[in-house]
Amino acid sequence: MNRVIFRNAMVWDGSGADAFPGDVLVEGSRIRSVTRTPGQLVADGAQSIDCQGRTLMPGLVEGHAHISFGGAVNDSDLGNIPPEEHVLLTMRNAKTLLDHGFTSAYSAATSKLRLDVVIRNEIEAGRLPGPRIRAGSPEITVTGGLGDERKQHMYYESFGMIADGPEEIARAVRLCCREGVDNIKINISGDDLGPKAGGGATVMREDEVRMAVAVARDFGKKINCHARAAESVKRAVRCGVDVIYHCESADEEAIDMLESAKDRIFVGPAIGIIYATLHEGEPFGFTREFALNIGMQRVLDTSRAVYQELRKRGVRVLIGGDYGFAQTPQGQNGRDLKHFVDLLGYSPSEALVCGTRIGGEVMGLKGELGEVKDGYIADLLLVDGDPLQDLDMMVHEKNLLVIMKDGALYKDSSAVLSRSQGAVAA
Repeated sequence: MNRVIFRNAMVWDGSGADAFPGDVLVEGSRIRSVTRTPGQLVADGAQSIDCQGRTLMPGLVEGHAHISFGGAVNDSDLGNIPPEEHVLLTMRNAKTLLDHGFTSAYSAATSKLRLDVVIRNEIEAGRLPGPRIRAGSPEITVTGGLGDERKQHMYYESFGMIADGPEEIARAVRLCCREGVDNIKINISGDDLGPKAGGGATVMREDEVRMAVAVARDFGKKINCHARAAESVKRAVRCGVDVIYHCESADEEAIDMLESAKDRIFVGPAIGIIYATLHEGEPFGFTREFALNIGMQRVLDTSRAVYQELRKRGVRVLIGGDYGFAQTPQGQNGRDLKHFVDLLGYSPSEALVCGTRIGGEVMGLKGELGEVKDGYIADLLLVDGDPLQDLDMMVHEKNLLVIMKDGALYKDSSAVLSRSQGAVAA
């Protein structure tokens, strides 16, 4: 059994409490002991990492992962990638997430049915580097909904799996479950960046949503949804959806419904793509005028109002901003932490809780993942600085000196820093 002890750390434990000086002992895949007084742990034979006062914290959880998405400008770009190249892209993206401190990823959808599944399996078998993954289905949508890129005279593949009516929905969900996904994704509303129904349209009928949820439950799966319109949010809550993404048009009734279900559901604003389209999309054809015309400023403003209210009401919120498009490249996922502070009114500590403890809960590992506590899974990051003072540092992999997943050291730059400090002292 491997044993690693982190000494002289400032431990931010993921609970939201202030960081404290301490030591952390890892045995096997779990945290054996956490002390609030450095130098108290006896760990004969353990590998020792001197943190030199740096921040030790839980690994990050990407709560809106699109591991198979990469560089798309239009949704159909994802459909155009041949399966072989798409597997390689997904492999690279999984490694990129782990390189940037995301030791777990809850998939919001894949772009071909088994991409998440095979990468999850390879990572679990130890044959590929990557985060712990809850694999998603493609986005099950209806004709004309987000993910339907077809035209009457021409067929286009996208990331969507198109099904109309309860029976077709049931078949699509069963197919995804048969192929090994952990989470089902349905698109209840449209999207302002899509070519058909806008974000204010609720396009999947209630009987279709209920069928998707019922079949997912039959197979013991969680179910996620894309829901921008107020009615789509209400439909998701009424029908028992587990993870509701976006929600920026939620009215008072919808917000009340989300609060009433706050012990059961999770929500995620996916604010990254909205911000990037509005402010950083020019190189990819998203001019400022275009972004304003399709309502990106409105979406940003309403997201701010809705999520400030959801924060006050204690609704569990996930980081994850639709990374994997041209304007939101994989590896920048940590930007969501600062977006939560700058755009949605969270404190740095609250934002980090969304990216750690709450992420552990959506992974189905509440009480086991996302905090630095005795008995928890040893997913840990040693950060070269204090992220509570500067969340920008969480975006850059050079600031992650140690990345531990399941008790194994995926990355360890601590020895280099110790030698550097010794040379300076000499």
